[in-house]
Amino acid sequence: VQLQASGGGLVQAGGSLRLSCAASGHSFSGYSMGWFRRASGKERNFVAAISWSGTTTHYPDSVKGRFTITRDNDKNTVHLQMNSLKPEDTAVYYCALDTNGLGIRTDPDEYEYWGQGTLVTVSS
Repeated sequence: VQLQASGGGLVQAGGSLRLSCAASGHSFSGYSMGWFRRASGKERNFVAAISWSGTTTHYPDSVKGRFTITRDNDKNTVHLQMNSLKPEDTAVYYCALDTNGLGIRTDPDEYEYWGQGTLVTVSS
């Protein structure tokens, strides 16, 4: 499975970005997907996850109400809509695929496949 993340860029605080992650090499329709981020000098943190059906999502409090994860199983893509961005959202964002079929998980070590990352920079 190969994951290709895109959509990062530079945006002012309060602005929006939409990240996309395209999967190839294997259908991901039966698996949960997640987004994580790593700010400079910090650990990789959970941002959002979505169940295989798209009916269940989960977010940490830091992004809840601002970020929305969606997926299109027909197109093997997952998106992260990010609104009301803050400077502390600046990070490299990674999409990831969890093939264990055990529902939504927030631990990055539980995800088997990772995209290359896309940089999001939010200026104040």
